[in-house]
Amino acid sequence: MTQIAHFCTYIAALAALFTMSLATAMAMQRAAELRLLLVATAAVAVAAGGGAAKVPAIFVFGDSTADVGNNNYLLGSSARADFPHNGVDFPSGKPTGRFSNGLIGVDFIAAAMGFSRSPPPYLSLISIAANSSSSSSSSGEVMSNRAMMAAASGMKGANFASGGSGVLDSTGATISMTKQIEYFSDLRDQISTTLSAEKASTLLSKSIFLISAGGNDAFDFFSQNLSPDSTATKEFCEAMISTYDSHVKTLYNLGARKFAVINVPLLGCCPYWRSQSPTGECIQPLNQLAKRLNDEIWDLFSDLSSEMQGMKYSIASSYELVSSIIENPQAAGLVEVKSACCGGGKFNAEIPCIPSSSCCTDRSKFLFWDLLHPTQATSKLVGLAFYDGAARFVNPITFKQLGEA
Repeated sequence: MTQIAHFCTYIAALAALFTMSLATAMAMQRAAELRLLLVATAAVAVAAGGGAAKVPAIFVFGDSTADVGNNNYLLGSSARADFPHNGVDFPSGKPTGRFSNGLIGVDFIAAAMGFSRSPPPYLSLISIAANSSSSSSSSGEVMSNRAMMAAASGMKGANFASGGSGVLDSTGATISMTKQIEYFSDLRDQISTTLSAEKASTLLSKSIFLISAGGNDAFDFFSQNLSPDSTATKEFCEAMISTYDSHVKTLYNLGARKFAVINVPLLGCCPYWRSQSPTGECIQPLNQLAKRLNDEIWDLFSDLSSEMQGMKYSIASSYELVSSIIENPQAAGLVEVKSACCGGGKFNAEIPCIPSSSCCTDRSKFLFWDLLHPTQATSKLVGLAFYDGAARFVNPITFKQLGEA
């Protein structure tokens, strides 16, 4: 072997060693970040809800990752979680409509921001107001009382999210994003009537508008196009981002200024999609679609913040956090990251979580509660990571910094 050949071999070996060392260092950093989250969750649990809230209100929009019970009020809908084993670890031990064994991410985010509880489902406010006003003799009086009670409750925020919905109104058959924003507009009008337009504008400008959506759109598109061509994918992404743009601008025109955005999850690694894979591995084309959407969502908010005066935003990466947990579950205090805790069949994900389903006993060690949704243990990590976590999980600022901005 010539000296040049020896030298080339030596350089190649060094390059390989450097690449391995870099990958190892990055993996160690990700594990360290997860361990810090795990340690910090205890402190957050103690401090949750203590002291004054850091923002006037939180208004939540999105899908089942953020729904705290709106779908309970959709008679005839199958996209509900108001039955066991859901809620088994909720403080009351009863199902609430959350697609979880207990609390979800928005609950922990609200607690970190100083609220004693998560914003209530908007439809519950309407239902309570309607029941409280039922004894009134005048229908006009009923509507007035209902509106006033909803406004009073909504001054600290409301949750409009609906399981099964998407960014696109064609996704799902529950409460579309357009309808969620219409509900917010109604509540805004009543808050303005109660407080005055000027005070309502100030309240809304300082409040957090949390959006957790896009997963169902990607799920539906991929389900119908398992091997989509580049044209179909491009058209889908363009429709998604264009519609997302429209929703954000509508909220801005209604008074929103601080947007806390949770991006599209690592969909291809959820138990349902593993159960559909012959090898049981993640469905990478679906993950690639989610990543593409997330890149475009990032670009969208970056552009909008330069166009719309006073707009601030923070984008939390559900995709990155779940990816990190799957790579190193022990660092996050978890053990099982492939199978669902509640369900049935392969990966416990061929059958949804229903009262007759099998349910794991050590739910604190599972990443996934059912075929699609995270456990309370995972949601606790989510809440902390997005509120004040590493830049890999939330950028360009944290939810905490967004609230303080």
